[in-house]
Amino acid sequence: MKKTLVLSAALMTIVGLSSFAEERTLIDFSTLKADVAVYPPKQEGQESSDQEKPNQNSRTLMDYRKAAGASVSSDQKELMRSSLALGEWEVVLNSSARTVSSLAQSQVKEAPSKSFDTVMGVRVVFPTGAYNANAKIVPPFSIPAYEPYGELDENGVRQPKKEGEGEASGPKWQFESDNPSDKASPAFGLVKNVGTIKKVAVTTMGMNFPHALYVLLSDNDNVTRRYFMGYLGFDGWKTLEWNNPEYISEVRTREIRVFPIYPRGEPFVKFEGFQIARDAAHIGDDFIGYFKDVKIIYDKANLETERDIADEDVWGIIGRKENARQAGEMARFGNKQVNRYIERQKMAVEEDFTPTVTDSNSAAQSNGGQAANAK
Repeated sequence: MKKTLVLSAALMTIVGLSSFAEERTLIDFSTLKADVAVYPPKQEGQESSDQEKPNQNSRTLMDYRKAAGASVSSDQKELMRSSLALGEWEVVLNSSARTVSSLAQSQVKEAPSKSFDTVMGVRVVFPTGAYNANAKIVPPFSIPAYEPYGELDENGVRQPKKEGEGEASGPKWQFESDNPSDKASPAFGLVKNVGTIKKVAVTTMGMNFPHALYVLLSDNDNVTRRYFMGYLGFDGWKTLEWNNPEYISEVRTREIRVFPIYPRGEPFVKFEGFQIARDAAHIGDDFIGYFKDVKIIYDKANLETERDIADEDVWGIIGRKENARQAGEMARFGNKQVNRYIERQKMAVEEDFTPTVTDSNSAAQSNGGQAANAK
């Protein structure tokens, strides 16, 4: 392969900015429906129907059993998988909003929609007192940027891409879109080759709440930025936009910066979640919100062209860097999921106490009482 990343964003602007701007759907929540069942072993007192309902999304399913210790059995490791299924997303409350009841009731669910089939539904229980509070709606794990794409086998285990398979058979990375060359194909929280972001858009349903909405995005430098989208004080579906106030459309007024061609790597943007901010002067208690997708318009960071020498094939520098980052991502991801799996196994599954008086004893006592009354 001689196709490598060769030109920086600064050089790109000399050729012409508008011809290389991209619009991508960073994440579309209608693609994250639960379609596969992954459950721990059935416990005593648990109904069988509880194990049949799909709870994970097969396209974004991740295997974290490699992070488990030796004390975890092989059967348990087979079930250590998690995904971006909407029911797995979390609501993280700030300290002023974190009460026991708020933590128990704030959650994310699949919400059937007449317009979009399925969207993300969010419930946040804010405090009723007159003080500021906010909540973040975040994925169950930080979306990996260097996890290679692989198809699922019949057991639901993701398989590595076979040697010699190119981009034509699918995306290079797990959370890229299924067809990276198609702008209409939504990604699963990760877009590569992103330079300057020009616009961010989110499709959401307003419920006349006065709260502020932010979109959280991170980049290849592990910097998370917060984009103010507006207020949710409206009714119905609406697309809220953030426009970069420092974006320079005129090429001649841009600062030209030239970077080394190799081995710079490929910049990216990934979705870190939403933030809902409630002002102290506004109503508290329940907040209900719905979200369809998040889109971005951005400059390409690099152009692809044919090179006389395939630099990566000779040196392999980018590959080693990405492998190291991938190992770090999986270690952080796996430890958190293993601890949650163990905690879930320790949780009680009984809803009611076992009756102390059996049916036969009840019948005997009843018959004895009737006999006494007859006398």
